[in-house]
Amino acid sequence: MSDIIFEVKDVHYSYLGKFPALCGVEMTIRSGEKIAVIGANGTGKSTLLQLLDGLIFPDHGHVTAFGERLLENSQNDEKSAHRFRRRVGLVFQNADIQLFCPSVKEDIAFGPLQFGVAEEEVNRRILEVAKALDIQHLLDRVPHQLSIGEKRRVAIASVLAIDPDVYLFDEPTAGLDPLTVRHIIDFIVTASQRGKTIITATHDLHIIGEIADTVYVFGRNKSIVRGGSSESVLNDRTLLESNNLIHIHRHHHGGREHVHQHLPLEPHD
Repeated sequence: MSDIIFEVKDVHYSYLGKFPALCGVEMTIRSGEKIAVIGANGTGKSTLLQLLDGLIFPDHGHVTAFGERLLENSQNDEKSAHRFRRRVGLVFQNADIQLFCPSVKEDIAFGPLQFGVAEEEVNRRILEVAKALDIQHLLDRVPHQLSIGEKRRVAIASVLAIDPDVYLFDEPTAGLDPLTVRHIIDFIVTASQRGKTIITATHDLHIIGEIADTVYVFGRNKSIVRGGSSESVLNDRTLLESNNLIHIHRHHHGGREHVHQHLPLEPHD
């Protein structure tokens, strides 16, 4: 049996048929891999995740998931859609898109209930995932009243309760405080240790060493300009600078100009 989860072959996608988002993307994702997708704003990272999640479909080329072509008509078929949704979970960058129930507890329960999980088992999962993400104290709260970081953890919990084979994370640490970032990194590491396949789109290059073994860099051409180990990609400062992933810092000492390159959020003197 093949260990290939996704195959992306010459995928092109445009919004409204005229705004290119992906151009000729090719990649293969295998079971248990930890992958990061990086690139400047507008290079297609979120679009790729939506394609892998079967929310949108290529204009040209194709995406194969678990050995089957991912097609719009298959996602309109209830049995096929349930089978796919049971295996793939997407955590959106904007948790407000994902949370819509009157309470946190109900949001976590929603997915398993849709798959026919017994109520007793659903209640067990609620407590288990709440403990894993340290949100027990939020279970009776109204989701839209939570902080951004709390919402993000609840959104992750709602996917974790389904226990998919594949987690897709869209900017999971964006705009969060260091403690919440740590919670999310720890969750990703733990999920990977359990054999889950993790694909993360992120701007936070400083976390990649922990959450990914393989990195794909998306360029302004809306395609992959480099793929490789996290170490090799992060050490290629020319690549990162040319793709607007690091910034140049200039300052003066004793009348002489010094130029440094920095990863986002990387401290400098």
